[in-house]
Amino acid sequence: MKVEVNKDVFSEAVSFAVKLLPQRTTLPILSGVLISAEDNAVTISSFDYEVSAKTRVDAAVDTAGQVLVSGRLLAEIASRLPDDVVNLELSGSSLSVKSGSAKFSLATMPIEEYPNLPEVEGIAGSIAGDEFASAVSQVATAASRDDVTPVITGVLLDITASSLTMMATDRYRVAAKELAWTAAGVTEEGLQALIPARTLAEIGKTFSHAGSLTITINVGGERELVAFSSAERTVTTLLIKGSFPPVQKLFPETTSDYAVVSTSDLIEATRRVALVLEREAPLRFTFNADGVGLEALGSDQAQASEHIDGHLVGKECVVSLKPQFLIDGLSAAHSDFVRVAFTQTDNPNKPGPVLITAQTSKDSDDSHNYRYLLQPNLLMR
Repeated sequence: MKVEVNKDVFSEAVSFAVKLLPQRTTLPILSGVLISAEDNAVTISSFDYEVSAKTRVDAAVDTAGQVLVSGRLLAEIASRLPDDVVNLELSGSSLSVKSGSAKFSLATMPIEEYPNLPEVEGIAGSIAGDEFASAVSQVATAASRDDVTPVITGVLLDITASSLTMMATDRYRVAAKELAWTAAGVTEEGLQALIPARTLAEIGKTFSHAGSLTITINVGGERELVAFSSAERTVTTLLIKGSFPPVQKLFPETTSDYAVVSTSDLIEATRRVALVLEREAPLRFTFNADGVGLEALGSDQAQASEHIDGHLVGKECVVSLKPQFLIDGLSAAHSDFVRVAFTQTDNPNKPGPVLITAQTSKDSDDSHNYRYLLQPNLLMR
């Protein structure tokens, strides 16, 4: 194999291929990237049996061939090469990487032991890359980080022919985002795919600048997969097996009691007052006709309180919430104002979950495209 390729193009391609590889793997060969050169193009790919990445870039191919080398090492080298042109040449059991006066020799790995990349065929739909990335960032924050229950470490994609709804929960909160999209072949029952949240978050960042992103889902087979493709880039990942909890029914159909608050004011006040709290301690919020009061009892050494403007509709409410969970939901609303709605439980002395939705202004209607349901901490009630 002998190839000449643009340095920036090559570096970006290798970085894309290794981005989703695990930091450590039980099989060293899975830390490699496969470089294939033919037809005036170079294809760079990676696969660890769970996630694969593949991209194709233009190159001057003198001699076609394939080589497998350490992915992260090649990415580090490619990002620091001095010249605009990179020359790759396979000689025996080593790959020569030259740029300007810099020259590297990398040991190759046995290609015959490397797994074949998966091909995903199934129901496919398209959506704008930036819209998809924004939705992922809004929802993935609510996914659990506890691997003991794998199904809630994922983000559920609930799919119909015209809509794509993402949902995530860690049992303390639920985030949901609905998007319009176009998909062919979806039945009336719809389709669901459960994707690891950490992987989906990286995929969202990767395709954030893609004009059009195609999502292809293969469920029901021995290996259930989803593929994300745009231009010459494709990422696939295994789906999480299991039943996602029916969190959709937790969202109230209507709410008559709520407060409308400036998003930035509530975020900044929460951050300030929470400074005196011990870890995991909740903040006490009082929503009434005067606005929003925040109170942190803290410890013997410090207490804090603050008051911000707010518009109350209906009954006032006192509720205790974990500050970081609240900030996550407020930040993900992506709006100047939020509606904080209060739900009821069978016990009148215990407030129900708080529902956060976005508003463009203080007097506008709220949007239900994004919803964030947060369970109150009742210890301070």
